[in-house]
Amino acid sequence: MFSFWLKVAVAFYGIASLAVVPAVLYDRPQWRRIALPTATLGVFFHFVSLVERMQFAHHTLPVNRQEVESVMGLLLVTGFLLVAGRYRTLTLGMVVVPAAFILTLLSAFVPGEQVFDSPLLRSGWIFFHIVMLLAAYAALFFSLMGNVLYLIQERSLKSKKMGGPMRWLPPLATMDQMAYRALLIGFPCMTAGLLAGSMIALEKYGTSYFDDPKVLLSYVLWGCYVCMIFIRRNVGIRGRRAVYLSAFVVVVAMAVFAANMFSSVHRNIAQ
Repeated sequence: MFSFWLKVAVAFYGIASLAVVPAVLYDRPQWRRIALPTATLGVFFHFVSLVERMQFAHHTLPVNRQEVESVMGLLLVTGFLLVAGRYRTLTLGMVVVPAAFILTLLSAFVPGEQVFDSPLLRSGWIFFHIVMLLAAYAALFFSLMGNVLYLIQERSLKSKKMGGPMRWLPPLATMDQMAYRALLIGFPCMTAGLLAGSMIALEKYGTSYFDDPKVLLSYVLWGCYVCMIFIRRNVGIRGRRAVYLSAFVVVVAMAVFAANMFSSVHRNIAQ
């Protein structure tokens, strides 16, 4: 039954992806009344599907590519709904909701290829580790999107071309606040996730854990995250420089994720 609920969520995400475009670009309130409820219903059925899937498989965390994609999609749409409720803007939904739709679509219709199942993976610490890091990656994505929209709006203001499609952009202060708060939310998630993963790996591998490329890149990413927050707080960069800084950290995050294939620690944990 969980597969059916996930497909229902995919359908709602698809409707929300279509509705958010006219709601944002053309300021159509009737489409906003479609986009938000359908995204909310998608999150509801998505959550039901995940709970049923985990209960059916007798584990409490994603253990294959299919489930990781599903969890990431759920986090993205949940974050979008929180931003929409707090700042009264659907702008990020133009990118976030379609991305979540694609992730959930792959999860619903493309079989998972790599399955990890071990007592360690079923433990609460691993569950905490994975969820916190996924939340941190989602926050990085939101921060990058907020900075990109800030740059677009800033250029529009400087060129004094605020009519037409540019009117859908929220104020500069709103986008800057969204991007910065996303960082502040993501940082403790990344810190907690790394600490949980370190405790698990140190117990199993000892200090050799720190020779793993995935682990080293993860701490580099954490350091980049710290630097980005410090620069945002003390220097107050915005616009193009903020976009470049966020994009750099996102690239490092992608490298960390890709390093899984070279990580002996993470491959052995899954065995």
